[in-house]
Amino acid sequence: MTAIIIGVGAAGLATAIFAKRAAPHLDVRCLDGATKIGAKILVSGGSRCNVTNRVVTERDFWGGSSRVVRSVLRAFPAERAAAFFESLGVKLHEEVDGKLFPDTNRSRTILEALIGEAQRLGVTIETGRRVIAVDREQGGFLIKTSDGVRHAAHMMVLATGGRSLPKTGSDGLGYELARTLGHGYVETTPALAPLVLDGDRHINLAGVSHDAVLSLSVNGATTTRLEGSILWTHFGISGPVALNMSRHWHRGRLAGQDVDVQLNVCPGETFESLEEWWLAQERARPKALVSTILSTRVPASVASAWVAASGINPDTTLAHLSKADRRRLLHALLDMPLSVVDSRGYSYAEVTAGGIPLGEIDPSTMESRVCQRLFLVGEILDVDGRLGGFNFQWAWSSGWVAGQAIAKASRA
Repeated sequence: MTAIIIGVGAAGLATAIFAKRAAPHLDVRCLDGATKIGAKILVSGGSRCNVTNRVVTERDFWGGSSRVVRSVLRAFPAERAAAFFESLGVKLHEEVDGKLFPDTNRSRTILEALIGEAQRLGVTIETGRRVIAVDREQGGFLIKTSDGVRHAAHMMVLATGGRSLPKTGSDGLGYELARTLGHGYVETTPALAPLVLDGDRHINLAGVSHDAVLSLSVNGATTTRLEGSILWTHFGISGPVALNMSRHWHRGRLAGQDVDVQLNVCPGETFESLEEWWLAQERARPKALVSTILSTRVPASVASAWVAASGINPDTTLAHLSKADRRRLLHALLDMPLSVVDSRGYSYAEVTAGGIPLGEIDPSTMESRVCQRLFLVGEILDVDGRLGGFNFQWAWSSGWVAGQAIAKASRA
């Protein structure tokens, strides 16, 4: 019996390995249009590959049903993913926010371990085999590649990824293949992408990083509030909190809604607590410049920018700061509108939001509910995780579930 996996990224390799481990007799073949596989693994995590997180739950994901996500994650949780890599000889270490990286700090370590295990098990990996069409046949599938070759399979896995980082080969082909087999489609947008700002205020802050809260308002009501590190850039903002917010901004825009983003540079503070702190500083250091005091809470360049944006003379001392100016500055620290005009798009997005609806797969097997013996894993599905190793965990978990189900089906 033959199982063909289309796409040899993280989810595809995981599915192949887990299926072959559970069913050594099964003929597992992987097809990929690229001549060199694993490009997205190699560039992930700053080329260090954040393989998973110490704690991963359905609350770390957006998109389709959280119940489905929870079911898949619990079948192969983060601790099992870490143990899997340990079994391949890849030692991991934990960094800030529970992120797990290989001790080598090289993404290639992860890719080589996965390819090595697949080859050891006898998985066939064929590169330069771009799939152009799939047809349902009695007893399986007929897969056509651009070189004119036809491949017959009893079972087929779509592990083609989404549209993010198209230079790695992700062009959305899998969505079209799934749709020809009867699947629906949730319109996609970039996710985990830097945000582009209008104007030029951010340019002088380029390279500065600090903690912040971003809030998204949709049609005037706050719907999403995220906290984390923000990085100012020449085009706008990046860093974990901006990347995580990008999918929400895009989904709001996709729905044709009025979407606004507000920035709080003093996380954990209320207007009352911040004003109390400010008045204490005013009593203790009345001759200090406003920007000097503010720079004890935020980077100096941010302090200067916020003072200027509030219309306050940079030479103003605390003693000469009017009540109205003080209140305007404090409100700006807690709720500064950001003129987001776009993200940097799929070319810089780390993942895709949208895709094949989760309701169309069985979470206990990853098998399609609309096309028997078709399995879907990884980014092609309508689920995307926040920054921190969560999307890789989805690849490992969905790959494990599919692999077990494929192995079981091969013995039926």
